[in-house]
Amino acid sequence: MARHPKPAMRAAPGATPGERAALGRRARREAPRSGHAVYEPAPGRPDPLALLEAQSATRLPDLVPIRYGRMTESPFRFYRGAAAIMASDLAGSPDSGIRAQLCGDAHLLNFRLLASPERRLMFDINDFDETLPGPWEWDVKRLSASLAIAGRANDLDDAARARIVHAAVRSYREAMIRFAEMGNLEVWYSGIDAERLTELAGDRLLKSGRKKLSRAMAKARGRDSLQAFGKLTEPDGGRPRIAADPPLLVPLADLLPSGERKDLERRFRILVQRYGRTLPSDRRTLLADYRLADVARKVVGVGSVGTRCWIFLLLGRDGRDPLFLQAKEADTSVLAAHVGESHYANQGERVVAGQRLMQAASDMFLGWERVDGIDGRRRDFYVRQLRDWKGIAVPETMTPRQLRVFGELCGATLARAHARSGDRIAIAAYLGRGESFDRALARFAEAYADQNERDHRALVDAVKAGGLPAADLPAA
Repeated sequence: MARHPKPAMRAAPGATPGERAALGRRARREAPRSGHAVYEPAPGRPDPLALLEAQSATRLPDLVPIRYGRMTESPFRFYRGAAAIMASDLAGSPDSGIRAQLCGDAHLLNFRLLASPERRLMFDINDFDETLPGPWEWDVKRLSASLAIAGRANDLDDAARARIVHAAVRSYREAMIRFAEMGNLEVWYSGIDAERLTELAGDRLLKSGRKKLSRAMAKARGRDSLQAFGKLTEPDGGRPRIAADPPLLVPLADLLPSGERKDLERRFRILVQRYGRTLPSDRRTLLADYRLADVARKVVGVGSVGTRCWIFLLLGRDGRDPLFLQAKEADTSVLAAHVGESHYANQGERVVAGQRLMQAASDMFLGWERVDGIDGRRRDFYVRQLRDWKGIAVPETMTPRQLRVFGELCGATLARAHARSGDRIAIAAYLGRGESFDRALARFAEAYADQNERDHRALVDAVKAGGLPAADLPAA
């Protein structure tokens, strides 16, 4: 059974920078940086498939085969859905005792382009379903292993993968050292916007890579509610409705009989109205100018397939003034069994609070609510825009140089997110200016990539043997 991480180390209130740095250096003696290189399955390691099935037991049964089908496609897709497995594996692993707010699922595809409320294109962490305070090393290890696994998928050799992971961890370490030297407000205002991203790319990418980035940013700016409106809706008696694309997108009208549908529509109207109370007052006013026009159930990314996720089409001044919101079920974080439960009673609020704490700028419609389903069960949700300049990386098309630069961006972004909540001075002192931690995580990433391949094979074998259902659908 997984062991919990060691008790948190905290500097005394009002501690000087020197005292906080001393705490970080003291942590090296208790958890040497070289010790992070080791990954070995713990004695009595929980069956990874049992962990997946325990999650599936709370999800929509008709969607679970989609999840397993996607996870069988490749070790990398398996990894995207295996946050619970890795959390169990990391529990009891070496850590400094210094805590920060964690993403909880910091693999490389959860770093992407997105919009700030001021319509600035940003590069930041995107997914916070598993967010909780915990050992900052866990997020760095999740990112590192994802880069090694992506490198294997691209047929990169051992040395190339090691360079990519090493560069990402070095970027995290060097960024944390920079943040340790900044004032509190300077850290809080830090972020990577389009201008800074272009500047960084100019220094590190070849011409082809810079063109690819420019196209990705232009494409992201075109992904908004208007674009979604044109792609996801169709006219129905003069009114726009969400078009069916089963089983990935199913309008409420196609999902339930008339009586149950009307009851759920009423509940969703209440959800939208009440969720607005969690927004700042100016955005509540903006939301109040929209009316709910249609609802559909949506299948989301690999790790979340089977959780309840709804998209809401709202209309403003007329039928061509859309706003798409996504309400996604928020359950207990996979980290909770290992770091302790959230102090938020509503899991949706847990997600929103973690996102606002870690992101440089969050979705202007980000909020939460609790709703009673037609089955009588009360569930927590968080709400955000469906598309707001979202741009996701495609690691399969990246050259080794591009994957390395992307990993460096992810590392620096993760450091900034941790610096907002963790003791950045203590973490920076723990990491130091040498490369001991960087080398250790390059070794860890390869060892964990081996474990991930074994777990993926176990899932594939179980599906082939008929032990688990899997649907053959287009990849997410």
